[in-house]
Amino acid sequence: MTDTAPTLVWFRKDLRLGDNPALRAAVEEGGPVIPIFIRDGAVDSLGPAPKWRLGRALDVFGTALAEAGSRLTLRTGDALEVLRALAAETGARRIVWNRLYDPAAIARDTTIKAALTDEGLAIESYGGHLLFEPMGVKTGQGGYYRVYSPFWRAVKDRDVSEPGVAPGTLPPPEAWPEREALSDWNMDKSMRRGAEIVSEHVCVGEAAARQRLDHFLSEIVEGYDSSRDRVAEDGTSRLSAHLALGEIGPRTCWHAGLRALHDGKPGAETFLKELVWREFAYHLLYHTPHLLHDNWRTEWAAFPWNKDETRPDVLAWTQGRTGIEFVDAAMREMYVTGTMHNRGRMIVASYLTKHLLTDWKIGMRWFDAHLVDWDPASNAMGWQWSAGSGPDATPYFRVFNPVTQLEKFDPRRVYVDRWIAEGRARPTKTALQYFDAIPAHWGLSPSDPYPVPVVGAKEGRERALEAYSNRDF
Repeated sequence: MTDTAPTLVWFRKDLRLGDNPALRAAVEEGGPVIPIFIRDGAVDSLGPAPKWRLGRALDVFGTALAEAGSRLTLRTGDALEVLRALAAETGARRIVWNRLYDPAAIARDTTIKAALTDEGLAIESYGGHLLFEPMGVKTGQGGYYRVYSPFWRAVKDRDVSEPGVAPGTLPPPEAWPEREALSDWNMDKSMRRGAEIVSEHVCVGEAAARQRLDHFLSEIVEGYDSSRDRVAEDGTSRLSAHLALGEIGPRTCWHAGLRALHDGKPGAETFLKELVWREFAYHLLYHTPHLLHDNWRTEWAAFPWNKDETRPDVLAWTQGRTGIEFVDAAMREMYVTGTMHNRGRMIVASYLTKHLLTDWKIGMRWFDAHLVDWDPASNAMGWQWSAGSGPDATPYFRVFNPVTQLEKFDPRRVYVDRWIAEGRARPTKTALQYFDAIPAHWGLSPSDPYPVPVVGAKEGRERALEAYSNRDF
């Protein structure tokens, strides 16, 4: 034991031991380390799927801490008040955390840091959630980047520090503070019967994330440039949920991707670009926080989006019953697994915002509720990119044809058969699981006839182009 006062490590979206700058700083201080997680308003406001996934992550992370001779202290309440109380209870004089970059987190953390510093506590934050601090990447004129390609060119050759290794053990305090039980938080309450289905398809924790990264780099990354779009294949990294909750660090992924590129695997460059696409989303969110709640391009403010979530065609979209196979298969994949193939995300978002001319915010909120890999920056930017109102050089008038897209990326209909049961003599297990995962009050059955399209591919495209032609963008 040491006489040094303990350090509180406030975990948020960094539920890992390795590549964790705040945890490493706490260990290097030399005194006891007390890991904490706070269920505050930000946690309580999460949608059902991301909240359920967070609960699973906290359970696994708590086990990892126990194996390192430590424990995770769980508390509920206003973050400032909880931190203040824990510092008083434990005698801690130092609190550390890894920075977050969404507007609400920035405001919260700034208030906490100012208040506790005034009270004599040492408060330090670190950059562990991103590769590049959003405020540290600037154009030649000193502004921020609005288009991805020049952003990529600006950061691709920057030095990224090596990820720190996980500490073997964490020095404990003489006495642990009281903690709440994770089971009492009921993180799965809003998921209802869907939790049992989704749980079959998720991998949780730092060890699982590293295994996925290793598999991706050894088996998939070489052809990743093309495999990532073939929706029926195991052709992606499947790291999104792990990155969203920080079960793996971006620097770990970056350096692993660089090694693969240097080993002659060309698809690794595309993987690195995808990591930087995530960085770009946070870069934009930091500099233009209205990305989360309003049209990034202000000229879209007067566009006559449908804003009625109860309209029959919008309800058909939410249920995966549009009659457009690619759209429906992708939506059902989300209900069964909690995730959706990225190509599918583009298709369902384009169909809602362009074929159905429905406000992208309706779709974004639906994803907020149903994706276990929900990420505020990536979700908002993805929806605005698809809608045409967002930050990208892609023409707003591009309308994905979900029929030809399916022919291109699932020509044998393997993906469709995996997720759609109606009209099939022997539906797959995953197609049937959709009916066990969705709300019972939807009243749907695999014996139902498959619906006719609510809006056809050609009809929807023509309607969207007509709507765009009457606007001055």
